Formats: sequence, structure tokens, C-alpha cells
Amino acid sequence: MPETIAIQFTRFSAFYSPLIATILGGFLEEEGLRADHKVATPDKSPIKALVEGSAHVVQSAVSQGFAACERGEPNAVRHFAQINEKDGFFLLARAAEADDGAFTWDSLTRGRLLADHAGQPLAMFQYACKQRGLDFAALDAPAAGSPEEMEAAFRAGEGDVIHLQGPAPQQLEAEGLGRVVASVGEAIPTCAFSSLAATPGWLQSDMAGAFTRAYRKARRWLIETPAAEVAALEQPLFPDVAPEALARTIAFYQGLGCWTPHIEITPEAFAVSVDVFLAAGRITRRHPYDAIVASPPAA
Repeated sequence: MPETIAIQFTRFSAFYSPLIATILGGFLEEEGLRADHKVATPDKSPIKALVEGSAHVVQSAVSQGFAACERGEPNAVRHFAQINEKDGFFLLARAAEADDGAFTWDSLTRGRLLADHAGQPLAMFQYACKQRGLDFAALDAPAAGSPEEMEAAFRAGEGDVIHLQGPAPQQLEAEGLGRVVASVGEAIPTCAFSSLAATPGWLQSDMAGAFTRAYRKARRWLIETPAAEVAALEQPLFPDVAPEALARTIAFYQGLGCWTPHIEITPEAFAVSVDVFLAAGRITRRHPYDAIVASPPAA
């Protein structure tokens, strides 16, 4: 009988395909595990689930650990493997704004932007604006709620451009509601964007080693497999997304370099994320890599 591993996503999108492929691709079963996976609810964060013991592994980000460091407190969890080394957000403009093919980042100053105001997405987007010579503070970019609420508002006619993870922008494009005009990830250097986190105790367990073996194999498969085949595996989890929109999203992420072959969170990628949060004023000093990151469990 396979042992059950409890996995939580902070949010769910094709951007997290390395973890999705690990769950759906049979890689866990090869290691004697089966996944019980869910998306966290507002009443309990994935980190709280780790600490309480109701989750073994969660999708998170190294920036999660900055808050404890700012308070001078130890982190209860460690980030032990990277999911993405690039920002996975896109800008989608309404057809009227995108049709002439002349969209530039400066175009954002001439309309209303529905930007994701969650901590890391916003800090990264502000940094991308700076990289493109744009002052985010000069934009008309009100908070519009969760990604689902933002998408609903855009569908209802609010905003000229929307800032979302794939495959939501690609699906809006497939429906003729706009056009993907920019990748935020192309504006930001390689960074520690999203990661896997667990408690230090669990990272010493046999289950952690088995999960890590499965995750490494899933990443290799994801990198080497045509996007349409990956999309076919994931399609049951994205019933409202057209297959071609999902495949197009995955192909873009593969080409962008989100899913590099190594799973280690490198000091160099970590340092860029620190740069981003310092620039956004979200942290006051550089925090040590070892206070937040651990090496992947031994295979």
C-alpha cells in the first residue's frame, strides 16, 4: 500500500507544472507514495499546515521566510527545492490596445492595469517595471482582489491590461478577449521565485528522500517532453482551459527557462529575490541564505 504524502499549493496554475507532473505522472507511485493534494484556503496558510503536520510539502517561495528574518526570529520551515527560476506572470491587453502590435511597457501609463497585489507578485512586477524604465507608482493599477476576482472584473469590462499567471491570460486570448503582450519573467533575471518547503524534521525522513527522487524525475520529464503531451497530462486539473491554451502556456514556460534541470535553490537566484524585495521596500536588509534555504534531501 503506497504511503500518502500531503501536498498543498498556495495558488494553482500551470506555472507549478513541476509539482503537478510529480503528482500526476506516476513518479510518486514509483517511489511507493501517493499524493493527497489540495490548494490552501484563506483560513490556513500552507506554512501553518506544515507546522501543524497536516501537510508534508507545500508550494511556497523563499520570500515567505523574509518576515521571520525581519523580526529576528528563526524560520519554522525550510525551502529545499526550486519550482521556478523565473517570474511566470503575463500582461494581457484588450484587443483594442494590442491590435496595432505597438504595445510597450510605457503603454501601461495610458490605461488601467489590473495588477496582482499579493506580496511577491507585486514586488516582482514593480521590479520588472523598474527594469523596463517605468515607475510603478505612476500607473493606474488598483488592487482588484484575488486572481479569480481580477479575471472576473476584466471579463466584465474593467481595466485595459491584466497581470496574471498562465494559463489564465492564454485562455482569455483564446476566447478573443485580449492578447498576451508581455512576459514579466523576461524583464527579471533568474531568481528564486517559487519553491517547495517543508519542516526540517520531515526533510530527514525516508519519505522526503522518496519524494525528492520523484520530483527530480518529474522535472526531467517536464523539460524533455513536448508541451502538448504535458498539457494532456494536466488537462483534467484545468477543465475550463482550452487544450491549445494550456499547451501554449507550458511551451512558453519551457522556453523561458522556468524549469531548469537542477532542483537546488542557488545562492545566486536567492540573492536576486532579495534584491527585488529590498527594491520594493518589503525588507530592510539582506537576509542570510541559510536562514531560509536547505539542500534537497539526500536521494
